[in-house]
Amino acid sequence: METHKESRDHHGLYRVVNDVGSAFGMGAVGGSVYHFVKGAYNSPMGARLVGGAQAVNMNAPRLAGSFAAFGGLFSAFDCTLVYIRKKEDPWNSIIAGAATGGFLSMRQGIVAASRSAVMGGVLLALIKGPALMNK
Repeated sequence: METHKESRDHHGLYRVVNDVGSAFGMGAVGGSVYHFVKGAYNSPMGARLVGGAQAVNMNAPRLAGSFAAFGGLFSAFDCTLVYIRKKEDPWNSIIAGAATGGFLSMRQGIVAASRSAVMGGVLLALIKGPALMNK
């Protein structure tokens, strides 16, 4: 009997689509909770439930879409690096994080894109760094 492989073992379009969906779900759930609390807190007494629901309705889809864009780009860059380098290691994720941060900030100019690329790389290095140290 064959066990079903974990989704991270798949590469290509399946992984990108899976990661976009996962990121959208995380953004939708997290954004809903955050914006509901914020909307309820900023609403007058007696209208807190309605204010929270309106804040979720206005803001959570935008946040979920942003998460999905980040997740899709990150996954696409990661899969591309795995294909080019012919190995899967933490460096792929670190470089993919830097590329994603730079790509998403490209419209603000080269300085902003460079800063975002460095921050994306540093953030992923902090997350994936322990895996590098164990090798």
